[in-house]
Amino acid sequence: MAKITSHTLNGFDGTHASGITVQLRNTKNGSVIFSAEMDTGGRLSQDVSADHVDPGVSYELIFETGQYWARQGINAKTKEIALRFEMNDPDGAYHMPVIINPNAYSTWMSS
Repeated sequence: MAKITSHTLNGFDGTHASGITVQLRNTKNGSVIFSAEMDTGGRLSQDVSADHVDPGVSYELIFETGQYWARQGINAKTKEIALRFEMNDPDGAYHMPVIINPNAYSTWMSS
């Protein structure tokens, strides 16, 4: 079973970015593998069963940041962040932290 994790930080005020809806999509067939919400600490941890892991296929981890910024009273230009990656190991750990700002974001991938 693969593990998808993330941590979102609000780079505008230095807080954890909680309550952001996140979806994992298979870009080959468009299926949504999961939809979840970042917890109060801005963290996400989701298991992905091996039958959803297709080596060589791109996946998108999509963060719906527009609603988050609206709740903060900020009119942001960044409404959605899509991180595209491959899961070539069905038992792999895929960690994608994101620092969000109203008009930009920064990310990296670690394990």
